[in-house]
Amino acid sequence: MKILMIGGTGTISTSVAALARKRGWEVILLNRGNKPIPQGMQSIQADIHDEASVVEAIGDMQFDVVAEFIGYDGADVERDIRLFRNKTKQYIYISSASAYQKPTANYLITESTPLVNPYWDYSRGKIEAENVLMTAYREEGFPVTIVRPSHTYNGTKPPVSLHGDQGSWQIIKRILEGKAVIIPGDGTSQWTLTHADDFAKGYVGLMGNIHAIGNAYHITSDESMTWNQIYETIAAEVGKPLHPLHVSSDFLGRHGEVYDFTGQLLGDKACTVVFDNTKIKSLVPDFVCKVSMTEGLRKSTRYMLEHPELQIEDPEFDLWCDRIVAACQAADEAFEDL
Repeated sequence: MKILMIGGTGTISTSVAALARKRGWEVILLNRGNKPIPQGMQSIQADIHDEASVVEAIGDMQFDVVAEFIGYDGADVERDIRLFRNKTKQYIYISSASAYQKPTANYLITESTPLVNPYWDYSRGKIEAENVLMTAYREEGFPVTIVRPSHTYNGTKPPVSLHGDQGSWQIIKRILEGKAVIIPGDGTSQWTLTHADDFAKGYVGLMGNIHAIGNAYHITSDESMTWNQIYETIAAEVGKPLHPLHVSSDFLGRHGEVYDFTGQLLGDKACTVVFDNTKIKSLVPDFVCKVSMTEGLRKSTRYMLEHPELQIEDPEFDLWCDRIVAACQAADEAFEDL
C-alpha cells in the first residue's frame, strides 16, 4: 500500500508518517526538501504550489492514498483535484476543528455541528476547501476523506492559549521570572489537547478504509481541562507559582491585531469545546488516546526546559504582555479613584 504525503514533516504529519511506515505502508513525502527525510521513507522533491513541477515529478505514479497536510483554501484543493484525479484511491484532507460553529451553540461537538466561523480567516479557508472537496465527491466521485484535528501537539513544547511569533517559551520564561501570565477570559472554558502520536492512530486507521470515503471525522482526545488547569500544570512542572491575569478575549483581540488574536481566541480557544469521538471510534476501534493531558503538558514543559535550543525568546511579545498588564492595572487604579 502506497501513501503520498504532501508535507510529511510537520507536527501532525511526522507522527502519521512514522506510524504508517511501522504498519507496513510505503511512505513517499512530497515537499521542497527543506527537512531531513526519515529513514525508510522516500522523497519527491517538488513545491506543491508549482503545479507543473508536481505533474512532472509524479509522472504516471499511482497511489492508494494522497494525504494533504498543507492545503489551506479552496484554490489549494482545486489544484489537488486536478493533480490527483484518477491517480489515487483516497485523498485525505486535513481541515480543522476550528471550522466548527463559533460562537458555539452547544459545547459538545460532533461531525454534524455546522461549519461557520466569522472570526478567523484560517477557519473560513478550511471550510471553503471542504465545500470544494465534497462537491467534487458528489459530482464526480472524487474519493475524499476529511479529517478535522483540534489542538494537536508533539510533546516538544507545552500548548498555551496565546503566544507570540516565537512560540511558547516566553510564557514559561514569564512564569520563571514571576511575571503575570495572561489567560483569556476567566480561564474556566474547557479545552482539549491531543498528542500527535495518539492522533496518528485515528488517521492511519482511516487510510485505505473504504467506509471513510465521502465522510468527515474529527480526531481528538476525549479529555478536557480548563485553561486555568493547563497553565497551573505548566507552572507546577516549572516549579514556580503561577500569577494569572485574566483578560477578556474581546480586549485581547482589539489590542493584539498583529497576532490575529481575534481569530485565534474568539474563533477558537476562547470557546469551550468537548468532542464526541464516536464516529472515528466506530471506524477505527483501536483509536484510544494513551497520553493524558496532564502527562503531556508535564512532559512537554520538561522537554523544553531540557533543550536550550528551543528556548527562543520573544521580546516583542513579552513587551506586549507587559503593556496589557499595565493597562489592566491602570484600569483598576482608575476605578479605585472614582
